[in-house]
Amino acid sequence: MLVASALLAAPALAAPCLIVTLTGAQGGPSVYGGQAGAGTLVRYGDDSDGCNAVRLQFDAGRGTSMRLSQIPVLAHQLHAIFFTHMHSDHVDGLADLLQIRWHFNSGGPRLDIVCSADAPAKAAIAYIMSCRKLVEHIGDAYIQSGEIAQRSLEDKERLAGGPAAAAIVQTFEPNDEPQVVWSRGEVKVSAIRSAHIAGHASYRVDTPAGSVVIGGDAGNDTPAPPRASSTSAQVEKLATLPASADIIVHSAIHPVMGPDKGSGFPAPIFHRQSTATDLGAMAQRAGAKHLVLTHLIPSLGTSQHGMAKLPGGPLSAADYKNAAAAGGFTGNIVVGQDLVSVRLPAK
Repeated sequence: MLVASALLAAPALAAPCLIVTLTGAQGGPSVYGGQAGAGTLVRYGDDSDGCNAVRLQFDAGRGTSMRLSQIPVLAHQLHAIFFTHMHSDHVDGLADLLQIRWHFNSGGPRLDIVCSADAPAKAAIAYIMSCRKLVEHIGDAYIQSGEIAQRSLEDKERLAGGPAAAAIVQTFEPNDEPQVVWSRGEVKVSAIRSAHIAGHASYRVDTPAGSVVIGGDAGNDTPAPPRASSTSAQVEKLATLPASADIIVHSAIHPVMGPDKGSGFPAPIFHRQSTATDLGAMAQRAGAKHLVLTHLIPSLGTSQHGMAKLPGGPLSAADYKNAAAAGGFTGNIVVGQDLVSVRLPAK
């Protein structure tokens, strides 16, 4: 009876949970409607901590720190940042995040920044895409302006190297098979090579509450038609191994921007993105429950994306949903807006 009473009195174990939040849904370097740049926050925990035991940021476009503050998640509360690639619209917010962390939490643990190793581009003019160098030099403008010296004098607890000293860069060589690149407790992050620019990688987060794939701007290895799909075979592999991912978060371009539609959108840029329709087909094949379309090209409600004009006028969320459904996806379609979230399990 004493044993039975003790068992009855023991608190129930808190259920694990996963929350995926878009910290920015803007597509490309353009600005529209106050949207933040590309980024996805993944939080894992249980009901006792509000799914906040582990906080992982994937890409950090402009305004990331502002969107995080609305959740609220502060810069020093992030455990790691993962970058899909080194385009400005995916990294502009890093300087802000590291500057804030350096300012107010220099005595705390340094932030893990996980990304591809230096990647030489195969082009007529040789260059290297380097996440490592981006982080190493992230505070150079502040150092040259004198701010870091001035701030260091007023608070000698701040790290001498400036914002870059608040980070630890962990690089990996992306390949065609998923590889674990970061882990913490029950959370495992895997990466795979994907095409867009040199050094592009896509990620998968596995937790006891569920899994999510973040595809970034991944596209097909074949840079233009004829091809079966605009989506990445590697991302599809990531979404199916070791089992079907619950959520796929992926940049999306609407078919109306195609070179045959009259928008004037550059064909090479269109072809290195994944269309919403092909993403719907991929998500259905992968067995995903949720497809989150982000980094939208074009943004909702605008008649122009960069210099390209939409031939039929602005698109709505329904237009993107219809495009993804046309690919055959029967699950939940979420059209990206800043701070939209998907929770596993749903409340």
